[in-house]
Amino acid sequence: MRNAEDYGFSIYNNADDNSAALNKAVAKGGDVYITAPGVYSVSEPVIIGNDTSIYFGAGVYLKREYCKNTTGYVFVNEGAYTGSQNKNIMIQGLKLFCNGVESAPAADNNGDKIVPGLRGHISFYHITNLSIRDCQIPDLPAKDFGIHVCDFENIIIENVRIEGKKDAVHLGCGNKFVIRHGIFKTFDDPIALNAHDYASSNPMLGWITDGIIEDCYDLDDDSTTGFFCRILAGSWCDWQKGMEIQNSDSVVCNNTVYRALMKPDGTVYKSVTPPTHKSGMCIIDGINWVAVQNNQEHSCGCKNIHFKDIFIEKNRPVAFSVHFDKDNFSRSYYPNSPAPVQENITFENVIVNKNVSEFLFSITPVDNIKIINSDLGNSFINFKNINTEGIEYNGTNLCFIGVKSNLCEKDIIKSEDGIECKSQFFACNFKN
Repeated sequence: MRNAEDYGFSIYNNADDNSAALNKAVAKGGDVYITAPGVYSVSEPVIIGNDTSIYFGAGVYLKREYCKNTTGYVFVNEGAYTGSQNKNIMIQGLKLFCNGVESAPAADNNGDKIVPGLRGHISFYHITNLSIRDCQIPDLPAKDFGIHVCDFENIIIENVRIEGKKDAVHLGCGNKFVIRHGIFKTFDDPIALNAHDYASSNPMLGWITDGIIEDCYDLDDDSTTGFFCRILAGSWCDWQKGMEIQNSDSVVCNNTVYRALMKPDGTVYKSVTPPTHKSGMCIIDGINWVAVQNNQEHSCGCKNIHFKDIFIEKNRPVAFSVHFDKDNFSRSYYPNSPAPVQENITFENVIVNKNVSEFLFSITPVDNIKIINSDLGNSFINFKNINTEGIEYNGTNLCFIGVKSNLCEKDIIKSEDGIECKSQFFACNFKN
């Protein structure tokens, strides 16, 4: 057990000195405590290694300040920079004021501080056994996520309250996770399960599996975008000479997945020369290719996801989106690529208390959806075709158990594009 104050961490220090002191305190791993109440300014990323727990006492607050050099993260693990898998990290009791501070763009080649696609104030990449408990962020700015985790196994995010403009909890690929006891009030998605993503919003692509999201509140606000949860899939092709590339497109070449990190302005580029670098970024044919992972994966999505005790208190066009992107920021289904099928999504005791048009919007292939003991209010379920060359939909099985709705049974499900939906209803209470 060590107290960060013994390493010079103090409410009277400037942000750079405090960041250096806290880095010294956590460098040896083990249990690190910050106990003296007050507001501590920080600037440089605090880099956390294996078997490290950081405990923040009552009345302890961190406040971000810009770095004199490149502004990165508040907390990040060593493996985010080295590519190694960290394990056994815990942050408990963190209360963070973002203070308007956000990371520098990765596209500016700030590779020593910024990992392309990793953009949370609290960021973990390549991590096993992570716990973030009793965390508060009241002022999330418009660019960076609150908590961002990618390439993970066994994570718990518990007792969090995050308010502001961007995603509260943003996950990339990984398996076995719990997000519970969350209070969210964000302009953008409170929770994002983004197996695919914008090139600037996840450092790696891959499946998100075996997760529970429970006892979470989507609080009302003046305005909003996005969804309570985005469940995002994607697919891409092998590189071919002359293929058209736009921002966030992915290709596989020589056992490596590359992504185009460009301005989201709709510009289409022709790729003539294959990318061959094994790490970092390289501009080829005017395309800024990022080497994101060494494998031959061609698709990703979400499966075995269980939402339980979710309370939608905000007016939203859509509460949950089973999603493909198709805009200038990203087209997550590349034409004629092998589309993934998202699997086994369950909603249990989800209560819609506000004006939500669509409880669930699905534009990706999905096999099984189950809705249990939930109140959908006036919302319905909508299946759409992304209408991109090569896409195939093989139908969805829906099961409703103990569901209440203000709509008639015939109005609960819409499938205007001819996507087959096989539905079963058990002990439901719909409008006559």
